[in-house]
Amino acid sequence: MAGVDEAGRGPVIGPMIVAGVLVDDSSICILEQAGVTDSKRLTPQRRVKLFQCVLEVAKSVVFLEVSPSEIDEAVRSGVGLNELEACKMAEVVDRLQPDVAYLDATDPHPSKFEGRVRRYLACSTRLIAEHNADEKYVIVGAASIVAKVIRDVKVEELRAYGDVGSGYPHDPRTINFLRCWVREKGCLPPFTRQTWKTARRILDEVLQKKLV
Repeated sequence: MAGVDEAGRGPVIGPMIVAGVLVDDSSICILEQAGVTDSKRLTPQRRVKLFQCVLEVAKSVVFLEVSPSEIDEAVRSGVGLNELEACKMAEVVDRLQPDVAYLDATDPHPSKFEGRVRRYLACSTRLIAEHNADEKYVIVGAASIVAKVIRDVKVEELRAYGDVGSGYPHDPRTINFLRCWVREKGCLPPFTRQTWKTARRILDEVLQKKLV
């Protein structure tokens, strides 16, 4: 069986990571005993430790990095983030080739999301999409840990440009970083999701002040 989840769907800075974990049914108990669960319930240190556990137990681990520019292209073209995520989840499932795959559904209607993923799927894997699947199923929790740890690594790499914070719109450090960048360079950083309202608002505000 496999679990698939994402990390970084909402940030204004950095990529979204879609990850999948494939295990034998008999290995689920090992992940349960180790404490694998939804990554949001874990401290960063605990996530890293469990990430190593998942790598040791899993038959296969796959992740896709979806860049800000790819997300922007999907938004501008009208494809949308939900459709892009469904496409990426299908790609992960196709690469893992499990008998059954549990998906963390982002659509308000899980059955609709499941159908959307199915349209992109080449293999005959049985799909089960549910809300909060990362809390309900250990295998999806494992995928959420992989996605989150890799996303954190990618954000850490961006700190070479300054204190980007968490990359989320509610983070004051992220907002301050973007404002300073735009004031200095007159544009948004290339690793920003430029279609996000937060990014557009900061760009407009800072450039407008320069004109006054």
